[in-house]
Amino acid sequence: MALRFEVLGRFNRARAARLTLPHFTCQTPLFMPVGTQGTIKGLTTDQLETIGCQIILGNTYHLELRPGSQLIDDLGGLHKFMNWKRALLTDSGGFQMVSLLHLADITEEGVTFQSPVDGKPMLLTPEESIHIQNNIGADIIMALDDVVKTTITGPRIEEAMYRTLRWIDRCISAHKKPDVQNLFGIVQGGLDPVLRDICVRGLVERNLPGYAIGGLAGGEDKDSFWRVVAQCTAGLPEDKPRYVMGVGYPLDIVVCSALGADMYDCVYPTRTARFGTALVPEGVLKLKQNAMATDERPIDPSCSCMVCKNYTRAYLHCLVTKDPMGSQLLSYHNLSFMMRLSRDLHMSILEGRFPEFVRGFLRVQVCLVPSSVA
Repeated sequence: MALRFEVLGRFNRARAARLTLPHFTCQTPLFMPVGTQGTIKGLTTDQLETIGCQIILGNTYHLELRPGSQLIDDLGGLHKFMNWKRALLTDSGGFQMVSLLHLADITEEGVTFQSPVDGKPMLLTPEESIHIQNNIGADIIMALDDVVKTTITGPRIEEAMYRTLRWIDRCISAHKKPDVQNLFGIVQGGLDPVLRDICVRGLVERNLPGYAIGGLAGGEDKDSFWRVVAQCTAGLPEDKPRYVMGVGYPLDIVVCSALGADMYDCVYPTRTARFGTALVPEGVLKLKQNAMATDERPIDPSCSCMVCKNYTRAYLHCLVTKDPMGSQLLSYHNLSFMMRLSRDLHMSILEGRFPEFVRGFLRVQVCLVPSSVA
């Protein structure tokens, strides 16, 4: 095991912790931006350090397609390749079973993808997924799981959960670098509490360095989503990190942190930036709207990021409608917002004011709808 997880403070189920990884010591709760192919679009690694990013997520499937994990390994690993001195996490490629389902064929052996690059078939087995991730060299690597949308019902959910448990053993056996890379298992089971409980207990028996809650944020209603997170965090070990995959809406992060989760990732902050939308305490600010054209205020007067210090809404309105620099500046701001949210959650738990923080967060979100931010 190549990590240390120390809970520093609690409020009920919420916890603030120190997560020590081979390349960086992190504070949780934390949000991880998604750098699919070793980059956050439009931002440098120096900028990501400046805003307080602790872990970047890389995508195993896409990195293997291009430039290839063997080349990354030959050049010293992904940290050196992308000039990132802090922590990295790689997913297993399993999510592509859902996102590229039209290109995938799932069997007990693994998943066969048709490459979107050249059309050639690529077989991703649990062993191959771990081999690729060992080459890439991230601090945290994810087990290959059988992923299905939560909106699917019937025997496919049960099949995927039991296959996920069988595959974790193959991943553990294939993992060649447990002294420098931490293998996390992923809880599956859809919205079925019985299947989720079986999967939680099965993974905990394997005594892994950390655990993820997968198969959510795929169209299910919020009550069902939060219920599954609450159930899984209650069953996972107190002394291991808990990672809710694919979660990036600020409200979801606050609620999941209250339920005892520690880590999150999502493309949402950067993807919504590319559509001209900024994250603000009240919700979102749509900078493409005509009302922004003459607005001399910053995106968020309470934000100290480089964008809010130097640029007006009017200037950004001009950029987001015509120039790629607009999406770069909004990505910088949106990730700054997520890093600040992570720090605020951590400190509010440590300082015993988590309930006040949550009430304040919800008061602003609920009382002001996004359109009133203009």
